[in-house]
Parts: sequence; C-alpha cells; structure tokens
Amino acid sequence: MQKPILEVNGLKKYFDIRGGPIGRKVGEVKAVDDVSFTVREGEILGIVGESGCGKSTTGKAILRLIEPTAGKVTFLDKDITSLNNSEMRSLRKDMQIIFQDPYASLNPRHTVEKIIGEPLLVHGMDSVKQRTERVQELLEVVGLSPYHAKRYPHQFSGGQRQRIGIARALANNPKLVICDEPVSALDVSIQSQILNLMEKLRDEFNLTYIFIAHDLSVVKHISDRIGVMYLGRMVELTDKNKLYDSPKHPYTQALLSAVPLPDPDLKRDRVILKGDVPSPANPPSGCAFHTRCPLAMDICKEVRPVFNPVEDNHFVACHLYE
Repeated sequence: MQKPILEVNGLKKYFDIRGGPIGRKVGEVKAVDDVSFTVREGEILGIVGESGCGKSTTGKAILRLIEPTAGKVTFLDKDITSLNNSEMRSLRKDMQIIFQDPYASLNPRHTVEKIIGEPLLVHGMDSVKQRTERVQELLEVVGLSPYHAKRYPHQFSGGQRQRIGIARALANNPKLVICDEPVSALDVSIQSQILNLMEKLRDEFNLTYIFIAHDLSVVKHISDRIGVMYLGRMVELTDKNKLYDSPKHPYTQALLSAVPLPDPDLKRDRVILKGDVPSPANPPSGCAFHTRCPLAMDICKEVRPVFNPVEDNHFVACHLYE
C-alpha cells in the first residue's frame, strides 16, 4: 500500500482564555482536541463539520501557521512539529493553503503579478524575467489572461480572485494544498467552476488536497475520503460513498439527514438534534456528542470513545461499535 504523504497523530490546539486585571489564564478553548488521520499522495481528503468544530484550525495547525499545542505532524517523512523556522521555511514551498475569503486574502495594494510572484521570490527565483513568465503561465493555468497580471484585486470578481489565490498556492509546485473553505464565499455557479478547476489541477500536477468545507454536497463531489469533525474531535472517517450510503456515527447520520434531496417526491427521515453545540471552552466529559445524541448510553457520559476502525478503512469514535 502507498505510504501516506501526511500523517497527523494526536494533534491538539488549545487557546488560552485570559481574564482579570492582570490577564491571568482562567481556562482554555479546546479548538482541536486529539485529531489523527493520514493522507495519501494524489488523494483529496474532505473534512466537514458545523461552524466552530475546529476544521480550519486543524488545517492551519498542520501547516504551523498557528503552532500546535501537542501532537505530531509528519510530512514527506519529516516531523514538521520539531523543525526550526529556517527548516520550516524551506519546506513551506511543498505545502500551501488556499484561504476561505478571496476578498481578504489578497493584498489590495499589490498587483496580481506581485501577489503571485512573491512566493517565487521568497523561495529563490531572483530573475524578474523568470518570475514574470511563471506568473503569466500560472494565470493561464487557472483560466485567467496574462494581461490580468498588471491589475489589482479590486478589479476582479470573487471567482476570479479565488483563481488568483489558487495560482499563488501553485506558484512553487507544492505537493500538498490545504483548501480552507475555498468556495463558501462564492456563488453556486462559480463554485462549480472553481471545483472543476481544482480537480483538473489535481490530475495535471499530481496534487494532494485537504478540502475543508461545511457543504456536504460540495465535499462529496470533490473528495475521495471524508472525515467528520465535532467539537474539535474527529468522529468518523471513511470513503465518501461509504459515508453517504451507511454513516455509522449518530452525528454523521444527523448531518446527512439535513442534506436536501434533489427529487421533491423523495422523503428522508430527518434527525433533529436537541440542544446547542457545547462550548469548546467547557466540552462535556466522555463523548463530546453525548449531550445531543439520540442514542446516548451511560458510558458515553464518562468514557471518551476511541477513534478505531469498525470496518476496513472505516474509522468511528463511538461506543455503539466497541
């Protein structure tokens, strides 16, 4: 079996809560709480969950855009959590991110040529002529014209800006791209164009994606495997068809029951979850989902379930399957 390009083991990211007149630490927000998974080369791994479940924080912690609190991230056989700044910098050209908001992620004072050319300069392409040629080539790759290079971000639509963000991420031929909700700010018609472009680029450049989103239909369209997160924890991970055809975890079942069906004559049993999502600053003991789970047992309140395989390539953190 092919060796994973990325292995994440026990990743945690806690943010301190400070209060009082001298700003003492009074608690912590457990944004990512012991997440583990692997990604194979050329694969698209989707990560879904409701807002605030820790999807984006997981992506940023993997790239060390924010420093993980604990855990190990192995990329291309290197433990990147132990690298110093200069070692991390040289590795960054192999791992890139496409940000969620195409309006905020581009510097409004820079031309498109400078925005896409900056990563090339940082990683050693000193020749202005080479950079200009590479920028024009990248613009054509993402479906824009070379003459767009002299324009500023405000002169583009949302979909075009996201294409510029994709071009910037591809500038140094990365091996891994983390896509942090790259289409959630775009119109539905533009979303499909960007998704098709990303799939085409994956095949053309043998890219590996971690695709973070909360739209289940988008994730199903583009992903090979899908992981479901709830309150900072991974609760289920398997192939997309398995997940949609036979979800195991009660939370996944509730999520999928909320996806609208395209045929109005078809009916689906909705699973309505009671209560609100608990605060990540004070998560419930045991299974984080037990306060809202229709199938909760006594053990769920006390013992945290282990994220284990229940079938071939199907991981679930739930006491129902232990």
